[in-house]
Amino acid sequence: MKPVLLDANQPERFYRGGAAIAELRGAGNAEEWGPEDWVGSTTTLFGQHTAGLSALPGGELLRTAVEAAPEAWLGAAHVAEYGANPALLVKLLDAGQRLPVHCHPSDAFAASHLDCRFGKTEAWVVVGTSGANPVVYVGFREDVPAGVVAAWVAGQETSTMLGALNEVPVKPGDTVFVPAGLPHAIGAGVFIVELQQPTDFSVLMEWTGFAEEGDASVHLGLGFEAALGCVDRSGWGPSRLEPLIRHTSDQRGPSVDLLGEQSLTFFRADRVHTDSPVELDPGFAVLVALDGSGRLSTSDGGSLELVRGNTVLVPHAAGSSRVDGDLVLVRCRPPIAGGTQS
Repeated sequence: MKPVLLDANQPERFYRGGAAIAELRGAGNAEEWGPEDWVGSTTTLFGQHTAGLSALPGGELLRTAVEAAPEAWLGAAHVAEYGANPALLVKLLDAGQRLPVHCHPSDAFAASHLDCRFGKTEAWVVVGTSGANPVVYVGFREDVPAGVVAAWVAGQETSTMLGALNEVPVKPGDTVFVPAGLPHAIGAGVFIVELQQPTDFSVLMEWTGFAEEGDASVHLGLGFEAALGCVDRSGWGPSRLEPLIRHTSDQRGPSVDLLGEQSLTFFRADRVHTDSPVELDPGFAVLVALDGSGRLSTSDGGSLELVRGNTVLVPHAAGSSRVDGDLVLVRCRPPIAGGTQS
């Protein structure tokens, strides 16, 4: 098996964006409602049968290919832990407008309410920004009672909810780890590589302007009384918030760990700089080329010429890899098999 160069995969979403994705990929036109490019996805949009799934060259769905040969794609240890599921979803996300305040369920909540082993912990690797004040919003600054959150949501008190969150300025090279349950929003003009668990579970605490009134998908079909039970209402002051945010723009080694140990049981991300050839261990991975050009070679004889904007899927069976040239890549990988998720 050899690495696969992937085309863009931009299902229609409920918010605007996509210009930064088009610019990175060198595409002529941006999709106004295509703010997310689901890269190497075996995950569908919530409530959909195929929307969101990635296709391989030739048209076969990646999910079908993985189910037919899971150990070749993912490795025996991974399959023993997660079955024929990469346990990872990678996106390019271009916030053409501020995203609504929302949150995602934990593994435990997803198992008990949604019959799924995966919740949706995620992380953001900031790769571009525009506008005068690029920010993200992460976690309530202070404890908020359940009744107050429910009243904010029922009354769609958008400014109050947003004002209760930590506003965090970001720049390229910053990363933000977002545990399941943490209320959050991404500000307009922030372009990220997003790693997340392989679900599309979102509870929209703010839906006005983003979804039609009565749309059950905003609370995952559970009703808000149940769905808001997944919200982390505890206060995230500066000392508690600090470990979630990293500043890596001044780090330039062959491979820079972007998220640290807190992410290992969910996913892993490194930024690879090929100032000299870089050797990569075998394993399923999604590569996003942010800059430069070069070559990816694998021990089985596979070879791809890469340029800025390419997205690549590397199967486990491709073996060890070597990247050279003057590339800057984000390498996204699944959780470490055998880890314990919270």
